[in-house]
Amino acid sequence: MKVITIHQPAYLPWLGYFHKIILSDVFLFLDTVQFEKNSFTNRNKILTKNGPIWLTVPVGIKNHTGKILCDMEISSDDKWKNKHLRSIELNYSQSPYFNIFFPDIKRHILSAKFSFCDFIYAMTEYFLKVLKINTQILRSSSLPIGGVKQELIKNLCSYIQADIYISGALGKNYLDVASFRKKGIKVVFQNYNHPRYQQVYTGFQEGMCILDLLFNVGENKAKSIIMADNITKTDCEEL
Repeated sequence: MKVITIHQPAYLPWLGYFHKIILSDVFLFLDTVQFEKNSFTNRNKILTKNGPIWLTVPVGIKNHTGKILCDMEISSDDKWKNKHLRSIELNYSQSPYFNIFFPDIKRHILSAKFSFCDFIYAMTEYFLKVLKINTQILRSSSLPIGGVKQELIKNLCSYIQADIYISGALGKNYLDVASFRKKGIKVVFQNYNHPRYQQVYTGFQEGMCILDLLFNVGENKAKSIIMADNITKTDCEEL
């Protein structure tokens, strides 16, 4: 059975993002929808001694309602790059695996140019390689598929010949599951149980970006922690 998940680009995604990809045979990088301001598309959280803070990639939002994500550009002001790197280094330099991953993270952030989605796609590929996730990744902008909202999702599922589509939990509020079923597609909703692991600061904060996990536990344990007490691909097929 072919399992797919579809998600918009996300800067330094949280653990649940990667859980969905692990469950899938194909991950569709959805870069043909409109940019949502104040979403997780261009920002995410790192942990500091005073709690979580946001790191946001500035993008040009002029006329953004008429643009799709693959046309969005990163702000020409590069100050954000050093700000992000300083924040990451200040708050994670004492974590066990910081020196292993920070040089690559620094290289990716400093190499960001005009295309927001090219930047995020490259970083996503890097994280999948580090986590040893072999899921095929495709950009929706490379496919001859149109539609809006859930019609776009169904069209993409049909084009990829998906048997199972994994949706986030919020999909229960808007997906017409019966219409997917008519196309021979089973919808599985992800209810992610966030794992606990040793963080650099006392207490535990859920929902941090992938860097928090990698810097604290390393690549060999990260994937198993992401999957801990959560559904597997086999579970999806048997539901």
